[in-house]
Amino acid sequence: MTLKSGPVLQISEFDGTRPATRNVAFGPAAEAEIDRLLAEPFGNWHVDTDVQTTQVRVTKRGEAQVFTGPPVAVTPAGDHDRAARHLLAPDDPLFDVVGGSAAKRRQVDAFLRALVATLGDADLPRPLRVVDLGCGNAYLTFAAYRYLSGLGHDVRVTGVDVRADQRARNAGIADRLGWSDGVRFVAGTILDAPVDGADLVLALHACDTATDEALARAVGWAARWVLAAPCCHHDIAAQLRRQAAPAPYELLVRHGILRERFADVLTDALRAALLRLSGYRVDVVEFVDSAHTPRNLLLRAARTGSPPTAAQRTEYEQLIALWGITPRLATLL
Repeated sequence: MTLKSGPVLQISEFDGTRPATRNVAFGPAAEAEIDRLLAEPFGNWHVDTDVQTTQVRVTKRGEAQVFTGPPVAVTPAGDHDRAARHLLAPDDPLFDVVGGSAAKRRQVDAFLRALVATLGDADLPRPLRVVDLGCGNAYLTFAAYRYLSGLGHDVRVTGVDVRADQRARNAGIADRLGWSDGVRFVAGTILDAPVDGADLVLALHACDTATDEALARAVGWAARWVLAAPCCHHDIAAQLRRQAAPAPYELLVRHGILRERFADVLTDALRAALLRLSGYRVDVVEFVDSAHTPRNLLLRAARTGSPPTAAQRTEYEQLIALWGITPRLATLL
């Protein structure tokens, strides 16, 4: 960024208690700060430039996996009072139709950034078949189509929701936007809706085991990419309530609120493990800042087709045996 005194490198850090921001003049001091940051043992790096978005993920073996994608909106150099960067501009016609509250725009932007990181620089199939399972009011369904088609991709999006009135409402919005050729909606359950297959599966805030149903269907289609934001984890929590906790973990589930939170973590850890056993590389990341929603976890998966190792199977089987639970996703798979 540029101050009155000239360009500086701005560094923001968080120590778990409070954020700290400082400015360092370009030159040896800035180079030393960059070297210090690069030496930190971070597992994930996300870098936005005016050329591209780059994500680096360091595996447990110390190997670096690099994914690249298109750049985000460019901030003019030297703009001190810079505007927020959006992958879809706040005045995009989409928001005129689906609503453009600040909270909704933030969630759309967070979702699209996760989508960019997931797809990386892969050669996308033509057409790219996107299925949103449990799409609800579908504003993220429309955002996916708007963004991907805006990049020149041939995209076919299908939104699935159990309610026929939602299907009619969303189809009407597609007509208003002139997107009926690329976006369609079907009424049906996640498991039974008449959809032939998908390259990219979305399941955003599907309640409880509906997320498991969406993940199972994605695996059944051998979808190349999956983005799932779970919600309302009741199934594993109910199983934990029905039995005594294994020693020495009684304290984790003795109090109701702690048991519910632990069940959330356990559920999504098992979902990630089962996707990995099904031939996917999985990242569990923050969807949108927790200040905006407590349901801010995102399972981001890319199909590799690699068979699971014996160690991966063992760690999953030992975990479910220890707690005496059966994940719904395992049953569906």
